[in-house]
Amino acid sequence: MAQIANSPVKDSSKYEEAAAEVDVLMARGREAQAVIANYSQEQVDELLLAVGWAVYKNREAIGQLAVDEGGFGNVPDKIGKMENRVLGTLQSLQGVKSVGIVEEDPERGLVKIAKPVGVVAALIPTTGPDATPPVKALGALKGRNAIVVAPHPRTKATSKLVVDVMRAACAQVNAPQDLIQVIEQPSLDKTNVLMKRADLIVATGGAGMVHAAYSSGTPAYGVGVGNSVHVVDETADLDDAAQMIAKAKTFDYATSCLADNAVVAHESIYGDLRAKLGAAGGYFCSPEEKQLLQKAMWPDGGHIPTIDVIARSAAHVAELAGFSVPEEARFLVVEESGYGKECPFSGEKLSVVLSLYSYSGAIENAVAIVNGITEYQGQGHTCGIHTSSDEHVTALAMHTKTARVMVNQNLNEGAGSPRNGLPYTLSLSCGTWGGNITTENVNARHYVNLTWVSRPIAPKDTSLKSIFAPLAAKRPFIVGEDELSG
Repeated sequence: MAQIANSPVKDSSKYEEAAAEVDVLMARGREAQAVIANYSQEQVDELLLAVGWAVYKNREAIGQLAVDEGGFGNVPDKIGKMENRVLGTLQSLQGVKSVGIVEEDPERGLVKIAKPVGVVAALIPTTGPDATPPVKALGALKGRNAIVVAPHPRTKATSKLVVDVMRAACAQVNAPQDLIQVIEQPSLDKTNVLMKRADLIVATGGAGMVHAAYSSGTPAYGVGVGNSVHVVDETADLDDAAQMIAKAKTFDYATSCLADNAVVAHESIYGDLRAKLGAAGGYFCSPEEKQLLQKAMWPDGGHIPTIDVIARSAAHVAELAGFSVPEEARFLVVEESGYGKECPFSGEKLSVVLSLYSYSGAIENAVAIVNGITEYQGQGHTCGIHTSSDEHVTALAMHTKTARVMVNQNLNEGAGSPRNGLPYTLSLSCGTWGGNITTENVNARHYVNLTWVSRPIAPKDTSLKSIFAPLAAKRPFIVGEDELSG
């Protein structure tokens, strides 16, 4: 993930050059945004379809470049991710009002009117140069905004390619190409200037990037640290659970912050689930291999894994650690019991490495492990459960500090899926638990300002009796009935 420090500028001449370049982009963006500020809903939606179709048509070239340039993930899954994210985003925005009056509530006398925010700064992580820019661009365009993409230097060519594709699509429907721009030679100075000049920041990436966005003085939506935990209880469909866990863990070699980092299984089904995970491509590391893997992943003893293991194949990660795995191995499993700084496998791994825990007794014991893991890393993000028990779902949802609780699903579906109602996104906010302002999936509704029109309605009853009668009935020593007659 990109790490952007909000540190003092050391070279004023370089900063001035960066500012001049960004100012040109901002001026072009503002000019382009002014052109579509009065677009009708029909014009906006046509623009979205043109941009989405262009990305879809070029998904193979974009996916190939993403892997060639960055070295993260694999081409088939990159292509699949763009298909899923772009088509899903477009489908989820069909029929959604984003121009003019978007909501009316006659009973409360309210009308909401959507208006553009202006020019959006889109901060892109090094692991997501392909699908993240178009998903953010579609959200921005839906709100009649312009957007400037700030890519990570390691994967700047991929982000430029996808932006070029989208710019050409804008021209095809007679919209300004400068609605979508990219910093072609990114730097920290340019990104910092962009954040100060933009009207809104949507920051997807590492903690440093998000902190810099929040410190810029510009309104910002950020994301939290991932470290998703998946509970499998004694009532679960184990075949489905194993397949969903394996699918999330291996998709694009775990570039997604949603991919399972840990599984917490009930002791009564632990052995069966273990076998099914093995059949799904899991390789269980011996204690000796676990130690080798730990040294390879965290060579400096820190809490962030080395970039050499991020989004790479199981064979590559194992070789780096000094052991080999069978050809059919798709992900590595370490059996774990602890969590916290002394147990790095309990943290976010961004790799095809999965930690497997066991719990006994009631679901509350699983919840305790989930909370222990996420208190170390990932608070506010996502957890999931495979179960046939609604009570277990409720227990997990009520007693964990997580924004998303996925039930009998692939955890990657937390970013939106054809089979759930979550908004499509690649920016997963984590609420105050994760240092963010919202727990929502950042989507098109976050790219507009809303004007609330309020008309008078029948007055509400605000008498003392209507408000305090329940308290007086239950605790008359606090307030008596006679005090409510005034």
